[in-house]
Amino acid sequence: MAADPAAAILRLLDIMARLRAPDGCPWDREQDFSTIAPYTVEEAYEVADAIAKGPDFSILQDELGDLLFQVVYHAQMAREAGRFDFAEVAGSISNKMIRRHPHVFGEAEMRSAEAQTAAWEVQKAAERQARAETGTLAGIPPGLPALTRALKLTRRAARVGFDWPDAAAVLDKLEEEAGELRAELPAADKARQADEVGDLLFVLANLARKLDLDPEACLAAANAKFERRFGAVERLLAAEGKAPQDAGLDGMEAAWVAAKRAERGG
Repeated sequence: MAADPAAAILRLLDIMARLRAPDGCPWDREQDFSTIAPYTVEEAYEVADAIAKGPDFSILQDELGDLLFQVVYHAQMAREAGRFDFAEVAGSISNKMIRRHPHVFGEAEMRSAEAQTAAWEVQKAAERQARAETGTLAGIPPGLPALTRALKLTRRAARVGFDWPDAAAVLDKLEEEAGELRAELPAADKARQADEVGDLLFVLANLARKLDLDPEACLAAANAKFERRFGAVERLLAAEGKAPQDAGLDGMEAAWVAAKRAERGG
């Protein structure tokens, strides 16, 4: 571990400035906020993936470094534009954390986790108001993954009472939306079908919220399960000297059932 975190940060800031210098890296010099933003999102996902796969902390350390570099990159570009620098970024988040934790850094009473969550949301609402972001749904970034944004939108709406009473009611709505999609199938109108599929996904995000689940995590787990089982299907077919396309749907379905049975241990 580095003996001096401040020195390590200063070294990284110097490296970033050097990369963006007139005689630095041509690629780094050409970038701007919009071109770097996708890499920032990608690095955040890679951190999450390293945590999910765990417990290899060397990989997590490396991915966190990549994510930190993204923050430093944006801060350097802002510094060049005369807007802010890394110190101001660090100072801003430090001030925000102190402001949002008066029970730790102030004289407010220690709260339960539930009470603290409520107080946190009140503070965030005040901050949005100070930024002239009005409305219940203000401040939810449009660049979030769609399922995550659906979760946040409906969670925010639920705070003012716009919500289904329970998960069973959401399931009823899901069946209603499925019926509406089914009615659109014969017409083959892609725009209307897309609208109905969107409604289905939105209701599913609500269902996850009512069950206190993260829809992105649920879908990620389903993706991983499909990937794992389809890989098993390919291996089972390969043992028979077949490729998936040669086995046909019936052959693949039989291998899928076998893969599921093997995975469940029976």
